[in-house]
Amino acid sequence: MAVNLPSQLSPLHPITGIKVGTTCAQIKPVQRDDLTLFELAPTSNCAAVFTRNAFCAAPVVLARQHLTTTPPRFLLINSGNANAGTGERGLQNALACCQRVSQLSGCLVKEVLPFSTGVIGVPLPVDKIQAALPSALANLDAHHWNQAAQAIMTTDTVPKGISIQRTLAGKTVHLTAIAKGAGMIKPNMATLLAFIATDAVVPQSILQTGLNQAVECSFNRITVDGDTSTNDACVLVATGQGQLTIDNLEHPAFKPFCQALTEVCLYLAQAIIRDGEGATKFITITVAQGASTQECLDVAYAIAHSPLVKTAFFASDANWGRILAAVGRAGLADLNINTVQIDLNQVAIVRQGGVAQDYTEEQGQQVMAQPEIQIRILLGRGHDQETIFTCDLSHDYVRINAEYRT
Repeated sequence: MAVNLPSQLSPLHPITGIKVGTTCAQIKPVQRDDLTLFELAPTSNCAAVFTRNAFCAAPVVLARQHLTTTPPRFLLINSGNANAGTGERGLQNALACCQRVSQLSGCLVKEVLPFSTGVIGVPLPVDKIQAALPSALANLDAHHWNQAAQAIMTTDTVPKGISIQRTLAGKTVHLTAIAKGAGMIKPNMATLLAFIATDAVVPQSILQTGLNQAVECSFNRITVDGDTSTNDACVLVATGQGQLTIDNLEHPAFKPFCQALTEVCLYLAQAIIRDGEGATKFITITVAQGASTQECLDVAYAIAHSPLVKTAFFASDANWGRILAAVGRAGLADLNINTVQIDLNQVAIVRQGGVAQDYTEEQGQQVMAQPEIQIRILLGRGHDQETIFTCDLSHDYVRINAEYRT
């Protein structure tokens, strides 16, 4: 069960200029919707970030190519099959699905962006997807965001989505977004599929700048297991159908728009960690007083990726020595351990190179038993600070991934 995350989504607000359709293409053995189609108004602009994994999936390759030529009219998403590690055949299969959308809708093939998530190395069931597309098109509706949040899920236990409304520069703007992700989560984009939409009027270049900023401090600050997927993608669509227009980076609404966008991305990123495969603890790691951003991240990820630390959290075991050891092996040159401070929530754990004088095992145990835990590290080396989000490592994580293909 996801950590402090509702099992049911509240109704997501429709975005003027977008319709969403879902259907069951029978890609998975379980009979549920696994194919999603977004229809975008002709006035829409689109920005995106993709995985940096060298073995990026066929749909990632094709979506990147199509996005550089023209604004998209359709986003096509299937779950249950990643179409990754499939070589030239995978590219042809992804293209065939885009061609079918083009034939049925009258749009250009390059106006379709494909996305896939699921098992790697299995040929995409093109016939099933093509056969199901008429149903997805017939199902298009402005209010079907919640259904899409369900349809893009793989090992997720709950759908993930958010809608917000803000008044910026005296104009109302709406943002609605959905995401999927629970395992194989690590930055370089952070493993997930996310689809975000706003009704604002924003040129593509400005939209891309805003998305890059938002992703860097949200989706690029999460990790479940340190594995970067082949299929990561985060897409931001501005339909141009609303009141707000942002036509340059100096526009008074640009900064607050980016703040709203970051709020949406951060909620989804944290939701992915809260629903990490088998997760029972949501863990925030803040490293401050670093000499650089990178060394703060190095320390944070050394902790977040330690199986010993993660299993201690799962066991609610106040074995703080594992955190101490992770800080020490993070690779910081000339680290003065006497300046390092480590806290769990409000409990002082480490001071002056060893256990804090007033620390008790009972205090540590009380913190470790909680579902949400904050680790705070002060390095005493500078003024930089970074925060990342992770979860524990449980029996269920092993079971889910051991049985993933069965």
